[in-house]
Amino acid sequence: MVLHHLQVIDGPGSTEALHIQWGVRETMDSKIYDLAIIGGGINGCGIARDAAGRGLSVFLCEQNDLASGTSSASTKLIHGGLRYLEYYEFRLVREALTEREVLLRAAPHIIWPLRFILPHHRGLRPAWMIRLGLFLYDHLGGRKLLPGTSVVNLATDVTGACLKGDYTRGFEYSDCWVIDSRLVVLNAIDARNYGADIRTRCKCISAHRTEDLWKVNLRDSITGGESAIQARVLINASGPWLDENLNHIDHQTTREHIRMVKGSHIVVTSLFAHPKSYIFQNDDGRIIFAIPYAHDFTLIGTTDVDYHGDPSDVEISEAEIHYLCDAASEYFSSPITPDDVAYSFSGIRPLFDDGKSEAKAATRDYVLKVDDTAGAPLLSIYGGKITTYRKLAESVLEKVSVHLPQMKGEWTQSAHLPGGDFPHDAKQAEIAKLISSHPFIRPQHGERLIMLYGTEAHRMLDGIDSEAAMGVCFGHDFHEFEARHLVDNEWARTADDILWRRSSLGLVIGEDGRKALEDWLDDYLKNQTRDQA
Repeated sequence: MVLHHLQVIDGPGSTEALHIQWGVRETMDSKIYDLAIIGGGINGCGIARDAAGRGLSVFLCEQNDLASGTSSASTKLIHGGLRYLEYYEFRLVREALTEREVLLRAAPHIIWPLRFILPHHRGLRPAWMIRLGLFLYDHLGGRKLLPGTSVVNLATDVTGACLKGDYTRGFEYSDCWVIDSRLVVLNAIDARNYGADIRTRCKCISAHRTEDLWKVNLRDSITGGESAIQARVLINASGPWLDENLNHIDHQTTREHIRMVKGSHIVVTSLFAHPKSYIFQNDDGRIIFAIPYAHDFTLIGTTDVDYHGDPSDVEISEAEIHYLCDAASEYFSSPITPDDVAYSFSGIRPLFDDGKSEAKAATRDYVLKVDDTAGAPLLSIYGGKITTYRKLAESVLEKVSVHLPQMKGEWTQSAHLPGGDFPHDAKQAEIAKLISSHPFIRPQHGERLIMLYGTEAHRMLDGIDSEAAMGVCFGHDFHEFEARHLVDNEWARTADDILWRRSSLGLVIGEDGRKALEDWLDDYLKNQTRDQA
């Protein structure tokens, strides 16, 4: 059975609790922000962090939860995009390859190196072409931390054991894995640390210029209460909702459009025991990945399908499930069928519509459009990759810098994200340190905590001296102390926020644990409201 990832907007906790928690206003907020951002995905939160760190006053609104759209539905890779070389997108690939190591240093808890096996398929791209592409991939981005490409004998190497006997030769290269939704949350946390006002479940319903300011009208997505803020610059970083939002925002210049391309993934029980991943060529010219996922699973994706509809309703189709199963079965010795799919998810890539006839050929590069002909500037973001979000943020701020002369210089290239203040190759040492200081923490639990929270895990466990002191266990190794942290510090309000966007625990915690978590959330949020009253 396929379990679709549902994006829940309303959740546990009384309406009154959420109303008080988020301070719904009935009048105009008197503060004038330098920058207002629509959209709490990786681009919006990355811009908020960068801008707040440069001394700007920043407001960000997200109609649902952070990373509830495209930014939690990626293939979870920080990569250059090997196949983009075929479309001559050298600038994009170079920038992305350079960013791999910048981000690896910034967030070694949620980003780590992966080695990829590319089996040579005799009927598809010739070996010389693959070698040339991998040579460019090794040298375009100034690689320093990650190992380069090598040839692998699949007839004798452990990585060939799960493949069909036809595949005896392959290539091995490096990229990085990322917990994508946590990358978004960490950027939002850092933005807040620098003073940004981050409001989730807060929808922009319209925005109008009033001389040299924007008036941004807001609606609380839970209570329906309305309010407004003012800002000098407005950023539309709403991804798949960009065109819809522009219908309610004053703009003068002829606007471009996004091309919505759906990418879907399936998750199956582990297909191999080693830690390396695979990249497979398909006879339609596309590629798919097969990646170790959440210890006991394999993630397979992605597809490229043009999408026309409400981005909130996106889900995998039966045709996509069969496509991914068939593509993987071309390589793995054990066939994969739709019955093997434990979970699936889909997201919309809001690409710049460059007129390409095929979705797979549409550019993944970002395009920034500024409308400042009629007063206060509006900047809209088309496209972009999670790998290059930090550079996108710098480009956005450069574009609007003339309107914000007080803005300080670039700073994020050498700054770590929250919890990432340890060397990129010292994750195991950090796990050992956590377990040593809290011997009741089991090794796999300690690893999960460090891989989600990094050094913040030590502070989360401060004062906890036994398994019982961790509080209620909702299943697997997820306890009350962690749930409290996510509600108090990371904007989590529903079971989906916690089990899918703050972790991958939804794969291993069953319905009983989910129900217990929902009941706990309901009580906890009500108690928060009483304490505030």
